[in-house]
Amino acid sequence: MFDISDEAIAFALRLSDESGIQAQFERDDLFTWFDQAACNRRLFDRVFTSYGAISWLSDLDIWARGIASVLQPGGRFTFLEFHPFAMVFDEQWQPRYDYFNKAPVEDGGVGDYVADSGHGLTPGDSTAGVVGFRNPHPSYEFSWGVGDVISALIRAGLTLERMVEFPYANGWRGFNDMRDIGGRRMIPPAKMPSIPLMYDLVAVKH
Repeated sequence: MFDISDEAIAFALRLSDESGIQAQFERDDLFTWFDQAACNRRLFDRVFTSYGAISWLSDLDIWARGIASVLQPGGRFTFLEFHPFAMVFDEQWQPRYDYFNKAPVEDGGVGDYVADSGHGLTPGDSTAGVVGFRNPHPSYEFSWGVGDVISALIRAGLTLERMVEFPYANGWRGFNDMRDIGGRRMIPPAKMPSIPLMYDLVAVKH
């Protein structure tokens, strides 16, 4: 696993030590890491990108080519992300953001979404965070549609095997009055229609 955040790497190392689960963690910029991995001929059977990662990336083609470059022949890439359609809404379920938007979106600083989600993202013991936390630093995020992601992977030479959309969000209470339907799966309030809140896909390198 790698991340650009020193804090994230330090915390992951601590979790690894406390849990006894051995893993390797590397701190780097993603695009730089892909270049170095390709030069060193590092290859993997599986590559995984998780929730919220691509919104910080300025170029999906570099991301997709990087994934293809570190996959073994026959290797699989798995991707799980919150659905970009849901991201057009603000916290009050009011349409606010463009779905088709290639420019970075400036917004208020990233909030404490873990605390806001309650036990959805902290199924075990947790420590209270800062009450009323407000991040003074603005964030700049990219809005990538489902078609953007799939097309980038295809251009990189990967073959799409599966894509599934889900009417719930795992653990994340990103909007007002979300309901837990069990298993920490969050859905919109009863007055709203069902909409896609997550999607996943699998692509293979032949």
